[in-house]
Amino acid sequence: MASGDSVEEIALLAPYKMGKLQLSHRVVLAPLTRCRALNGLPNHAHVEYYSQRATPGGLLITEGTHISSTAGGFPNVPGIYTEEQVQAWKKVTEAVHAKGAIIFCQLWHVGRASHPAYQPGGAAPISSTNKPISSKWKVILPDGTETDYLPPKSLSTSEILELVEIYKQTALNAIRAGFDGVELHGAHGYLLDQFLKDSINDRTDEYGGSIENRCRFLMQVVNAVVSAVGAEKTALRISPAIDFNDAMDSDPLSLGLGIVERLNKFQGAIGAKLAYLHVTQPRLHGAVGKGDGSELVRELRRAYQGTFITSGGFTRDSGNEAVAQGDADLIAYGRLFISNPDLVKRFKLNAPLNEYNRDTFYTPDPVVGYTDYPFLSHEHSYSAAAAAVPT
Repeated sequence: MASGDSVEEIALLAPYKMGKLQLSHRVVLAPLTRCRALNGLPNHAHVEYYSQRATPGGLLITEGTHISSTAGGFPNVPGIYTEEQVQAWKKVTEAVHAKGAIIFCQLWHVGRASHPAYQPGGAAPISSTNKPISSKWKVILPDGTETDYLPPKSLSTSEILELVEIYKQTALNAIRAGFDGVELHGAHGYLLDQFLKDSINDRTDEYGGSIENRCRFLMQVVNAVVSAVGAEKTALRISPAIDFNDAMDSDPLSLGLGIVERLNKFQGAIGAKLAYLHVTQPRLHGAVGKGDGSELVRELRRAYQGTFITSGGFTRDSGNEAVAQGDADLIAYGRLFISNPDLVKRFKLNAPLNEYNRDTFYTPDPVVGYTDYPFLSHEHSYSAAAAAVPT
């Protein structure tokens, strides 16, 4: 254990080169929906929130950011599809870059995980299917109340291709806004995942059935975004074994390996690697299949030829162990980063962590539970008993 201002040398805090970007440590801010963007616009609170968590050479990933007017399913979520939104995000990226950090924008379409209250003209949400999410799950309406999901509209082939172009354009918007790259949200039962998972995708055309077909939309989006902004500025998040929003698959390992196989082949064909692949540990929401799902993630890690991020309930110690054992290159932290804006410093000093308050995760207040968590008042050594608390 270090004392004074010295730092214990651990794998989690070692530098890492991610393509052309030099990271000073392996601690990443995970994408976190926080519902603070009134009228879909980032504001001064976002500038403070992200800059608080920025460190020299640290990687931040934004909350899910809407790619179109049909993309929403939560209140007060920002977008990146209008010029006003692009200009608002510039203030965030400038503040983050002023602290020497790197920031990616997560591009998000919720698909059927929405409600007509969020859709232009009160239309049905869109998806790979016309099956609604089961009553096990609830949608939060703009007024904060909860209700059941309604049947979505199954996308036509031409509408799928239009969405590919929308992803491409919003990736370009993100780069104009000053982001260092984009993360495509292909996880957690949202639109891209609704094509990947065989419990949802019941199509009989070229976008349904086999893993090849179910990956088609995803790979078209990856190809389009890479063609627009470059592979080194394009990343992907997937969750083959997560059942959130009824997003189950009968063979999550084969699906995950199928995605990885196509990413590897694509990278080989273009002679460049994506910025990273981000895989959610199944313990975040629950796993389907045998075991706790950690071995599935290790299989994907071994198969993927590029930078690998994982997330889902890691502590300082478990994250360090994952990096040290080669299970991941980088670890994304969510709830611990919410309540500890100086999480990297606390990890360096092995300092106690602030506890998070779940009640303020998704409230619109621009300060309470968002930017008012305290920083360490001073630096000194801490005992082993003050190790990081689990999420």
